[in-house]
Amino acid sequence: MIWEPEWEELPQDEMETLQLFRLKRLIRRVYERVPFYRGKMDQAGVRPEDIRSLNDLRLLPFTTKDDLRENYPYGLFAVPLPEVVRVHSSSGTTGKPTVVGYTKGDLAVWSSLTARVLAAGGVGREDVVQIAFGYGLFTGGFGLHYGAEKLGATVIPISSGNTRRQIMIMRDYGTTALVCTPSYALYLAETMEEMGVSPQELRLRVGLFGAEPWTDQMRREIEVRLGIDATDNYGLSEVMGPGVSGECIEAKSGLHIFEDHFIPEVIDPVTEEVLPHGEKGELVLTTLSKEALPLIRYRTRDITYLYREPCPCGRTLIKMAKPSGRTDDMLIVRGVNVFPSQVEEALLELEGTSPHFQLVVDRKGCLDELEVWVEASEGMFFDSMRMQKELVDKITERLSSVLGIGVKVRLVEPRTLERTEGKAKRVVDKRSVS
Repeated sequence: MIWEPEWEELPQDEMETLQLFRLKRLIRRVYERVPFYRGKMDQAGVRPEDIRSLNDLRLLPFTTKDDLRENYPYGLFAVPLPEVVRVHSSSGTTGKPTVVGYTKGDLAVWSSLTARVLAAGGVGREDVVQIAFGYGLFTGGFGLHYGAEKLGATVIPISSGNTRRQIMIMRDYGTTALVCTPSYALYLAETMEEMGVSPQELRLRVGLFGAEPWTDQMRREIEVRLGIDATDNYGLSEVMGPGVSGECIEAKSGLHIFEDHFIPEVIDPVTEEVLPHGEKGELVLTTLSKEALPLIRYRTRDITYLYREPCPCGRTLIKMAKPSGRTDDMLIVRGVNVFPSQVEEALLELEGTSPHFQLVVDRKGCLDELEVWVEASEGMFFDSMRMQKELVDKITERLSSVLGIGVKVRLVEPRTLERTEGKAKRVVDKRSVS
């Protein structure tokens, strides 16, 4: 189902006309109302009247998460605080939190965009949607909650945690759609198996997963273990929350970006040059319709690429590939870039391992060492030492080939690594500990 076909099926030339109109309006607003942007544009020698085409977007300065922190809490807002009806923020674990505001108009747009995501993922008004994202200052729970209600679906706002209760409610309340992180979906499947609950006892048929990178191999495992169709969705709190892009259930081949509200670019994260479609780099987003916190060329730090292709779902929107990692999650080990998603993909191709792993980086003398902790599957861990060693050797050879550097592999018992309802902790970098 397409929730808003008048926008999601808009021909490309008409979409670009709409984008340019909204971009010009945006630049005028932020120049007049946000001192930070006026200063940045004056410094770059750019005025609103210089934006005559979509290509002129490149003239504008980037915005970063540090800019939001330095203007904490409301310095980048483009409306007076009485017009802001909702505030969300990041956790602030690496510094001051980033604060995001929404007007009534912003909340209406956000609900429509998350409704688009849910509809693309196969959700309709007959569904019962269990949202296992946290509610609170995190945007995920509220964003998809209101989108599901806008669709007319029944919503179970269970939030995160209490996994066994999640499964009981899933079974008793007739949940048909699950919303959470992909790593938590696997944890749910694992707990169901421990409880002796089979997918056939549930009405669950679709899952919409986001908030962390995941591979197609992990998708297949989730689909098999939960008996569902799984789709990806993407967003980030600073830009809006969930609702920036979503995968359609018909193709499951990249995420449709809602271009009527966001202009995407991909840049080389080092040179900051805009890359052509198909080349992998850092995703940059410009918001076209946000009232409280409009952002110009926001550097997301997510690694992806853009492409256009006809889609069986009928949407004409540009697609982004599933993010393969983040520039700030990227490890540089002995001069080689390493992403956790590369390790996940390699492990899921090997029998005898589970999808739970952790990368531990340390420095011995002047050299970096990468150790990959991998949970063995139940049967494998109780096999002979010889079979365990053969598996370790196989994993070591595979990861060294994929990553291009030598790694150490440690096989650990099932359920040894920490589980979480939120984003999985994939990296422990001991080099940063003084």
